[in-house]
Amino acid sequence: MLSSRFDFTAPVPPAEQLGPVHLIAIGGSGVSGVARMFLARGIPVSGSDRSDSPALRALEAEGARVHVGHDAAHLGAAQTVVISGAIREDNPELAAARAAGLRVLHRAQGIASLLAGRGVIAVAGANGKTTTSAMTTTALQAAGLEPGYVIGAPLASTGANAAPGGEGSPVVVEADESDGSFLAYRPDVAVVTNVQPDHLDFYGDLEALEQAYLDFVLTLRPGGLLVTHADDPGAARLAQLARDRGIRVLTWGEGADADVRLTDVASAGMRSSGTLTFTRTAGQVREGTTVSLALPVPGEHNVHNATAALLAAVVGVGAAMDRALAGLSAFAGAHRRLELVGRHGAVEVVDDYAHNAPKVGAAVRAARSAANGRRVVVAFQPHLFSRTRDFADGFAQGLAAADVAVLLPVYGAREAQEDYPDVTSGLLATLVRQSPEAPEVHEAQGLDDATRLLARLVEGRDDLVLTIGAGDVTEVGPRLLTRLAEGDTGHDEGGEDGTGHSPDQDGGAA
Repeated sequence: MLSSRFDFTAPVPPAEQLGPVHLIAIGGSGVSGVARMFLARGIPVSGSDRSDSPALRALEAEGARVHVGHDAAHLGAAQTVVISGAIREDNPELAAARAAGLRVLHRAQGIASLLAGRGVIAVAGANGKTTTSAMTTTALQAAGLEPGYVIGAPLASTGANAAPGGEGSPVVVEADESDGSFLAYRPDVAVVTNVQPDHLDFYGDLEALEQAYLDFVLTLRPGGLLVTHADDPGAARLAQLARDRGIRVLTWGEGADADVRLTDVASAGMRSSGTLTFTRTAGQVREGTTVSLALPVPGEHNVHNATAALLAAVVGVGAAMDRALAGLSAFAGAHRRLELVGRHGAVEVVDDYAHNAPKVGAAVRAARSAANGRRVVVAFQPHLFSRTRDFADGFAQGLAAADVAVLLPVYGAREAQEDYPDVTSGLLATLVRQSPEAPEVHEAQGLDDATRLLARLVEGRDDLVLTIGAGDVTEVGPRLLTRLAEGDTGHDEGGEDGTGHSPDQDGGAA
């Protein structure tokens, strides 16, 4: 499905021909990385965001001219404007750019303009693409290839979500399927972690989504390689369609039909591991080669992410196997991907960006592994009313693996509650309570209410608290640790019904 606003199949001029660039929503996790890459190339950069943030100030320190709020005057001398798909046409800066006839690019097209003459690894998939992109970058760094990267979250090892890398080195790009923009990159290596129903508000149905993934694979440069997951039905169908079109394909999985067989997959505490066996020769790796993966991050899903990263680096780019494995064994993680927020006493708080049903389930299972027998207390903020409606059963199934589930109001983002009057976190609460081994379930009215509730639940306990969601639930962990440090567990607070669950202004359906 093509975007009605951008033609992602059209060639993009190289970055040096764009002139000064203005980026709307420059502080966002996606757009900030593009800005950072333009700055590294010596291109004048300006940008705006609706509110101030550390990301905005970091870009200012790196040389960008930044503004808080949106105003047509902020365009200055810009010749090109870069936006995310979330920017509406009535944004005053975008409207002024259109009226002036300036070039307007999607952030993916902005990235594409920076890729001329570089090898490209593009990582897509419903789940795991940020972590897999970060792991691929880490493996290439360990192999001495000085990769560039543009990822949707900062690497823990560098604190940055983008870097230009060495001249002529490969670039790792997290390729977003949500709006079709992953068609812009023309990669040498395409990694597809899985093909599962998501973003149906854009695609309409699974058939259109799967066609988009095939279109993405067909953008591979001549001789390019698809690395994908044999155990995932959608990805397996994609692999066969690619082979039918003469594209090189390398699959991994735990099933016997995988080109690279993954066995002994395990997760214990904050570590995970697995064994890889090549069932056929792939690039420089001979048939029968067996190697061991040892990762300092929990979750069996991360063993699969690391396998994809290793194959992209070693088979796709030619990195040395031993050095890539060593890099993965020291992988420090990515922001908001099972990221440790902090500890207070015996209470440990971890944060994760998971926002679709399989990701939520994987995050809870990984937390269960990391908890080593402790209670797992999950605070989940559903993201988008349409997603909550379409995948409520899957969310409930994933949350049922927790010991305690605290459900926040749906974070509407671009959607409005009035358009989905029957979709609330109460819908999920009902479904979770119906699970065969239902956890203790609580509903919170917002961020403050969730923080108070969690403080009471974990006081004096040895618990792992996991906050999950793509909205502002990430603020709950730090707030909880502050309350616990201050000894403020909220026992003296209560709403009109005496429960302490009085509505507040935080969170909710924005």
